[in-house]
Amino acid sequence: MILVTGGAGFIGSNFIHNWFSHSEEPIITIDKLTYAGNLGNLENLKGKSNFKFVKADISNKEIIKKLLKDEKPRAVINFAAESHVDRSILSPRPFFETNVMGTLDFLDSCKEYWEEMLESERKEFVFLHISTDEVYGSLKKAEDSFVEENKLKPNSPYAASKASSDHIVRSYYKTYNFPSIISNCSNNFGPFQYPEKLIPLTILNLILGKKVPVYGDGKQIRDWLYVTDHCLALELILEKGKAGQVYNVGANNERENIDVIKTICNKLEKILPSKSNGGYAKQIEFIEDRLGHDQRYSIDSQKIQNELGWKSQTSFNLGLEQTINWYIKNSEWLKNITDTDYKEWILKQYS
Repeated sequence: MILVTGGAGFIGSNFIHNWFSHSEEPIITIDKLTYAGNLGNLENLKGKSNFKFVKADISNKEIIKKLLKDEKPRAVINFAAESHVDRSILSPRPFFETNVMGTLDFLDSCKEYWEEMLESERKEFVFLHISTDEVYGSLKKAEDSFVEENKLKPNSPYAASKASSDHIVRSYYKTYNFPSIISNCSNNFGPFQYPEKLIPLTILNLILGKKVPVYGDGKQIRDWLYVTDHCLALELILEKGKAGQVYNVGANNERENIDVIKTICNKLEKILPSKSNGGYAKQIEFIEDRLGHDQRYSIDSQKIQNELGWKSQTSFNLGLEQTINWYIKNSEWLKNITDTDYKEWILKQYS
């Protein structure tokens, strides 16, 4: 039995789907179901005997402790987090409440559960904490990629909250010998991603004939990782990773934001041709840059490649085509999540 937090979110739901594509080991997932948590992401798992969903906050120790005691998971994967930089700039507090205090409360519950296990079970237990490359700060174009030994230099409230949670997890390993592992991934993309992030927002706005907002000059660089490849990396970490270690997961797919947007325009033109003169590229609109905008993220994945044998399998172009096709085919999913709250957020952020 595996316990997955944040399982109704983007990466969490993809992890669960990928897990069940090759394993029958049960999963129980909890999710607070904030705006980015969507039960529609798990729709096709309804009625599955080895899957269970519980609506819960990771800070609710009473519920978490009972769940751990009743279900007895051999491993915990913590995806639960507030994760959007723009929202953290406008309203930092929820990010620290969930990502810092939530992680602390959840760790306490899991540590207590682990301490009460039989010794043989304790040796097998793993707590895998999912984090981000943004905790390392920003790189200049010529600087070396982030390695696991890099100092944490977060620049946004979101990144600061995640760096804080990483420090907490590390401290529990060092202080209590709690068997925890941290993974720091680059920008994920793929199915089920809430359309406030760059790739799904671009796809959605292009299809709807709306402007695609681009911060500043659009030359900020990100390393793009297809979500299924990330999920496979996490399974390897769960199986072979060493307690107390950090593993960086990236795909060596560095792209400027404006190039990503233009590539989506070109690919969408072939799949669903634009009805306007000038094509989809005419919908690109440069806007004022984001506060404290990091210039470049770049992940060095040599450690996970050399020690665990992982390597990304999906090229950026193939992953992007699969992502575009998924959003086109899942218009009902999009319709269900782009409700009034979503529209108000977009107007507030980009007007």
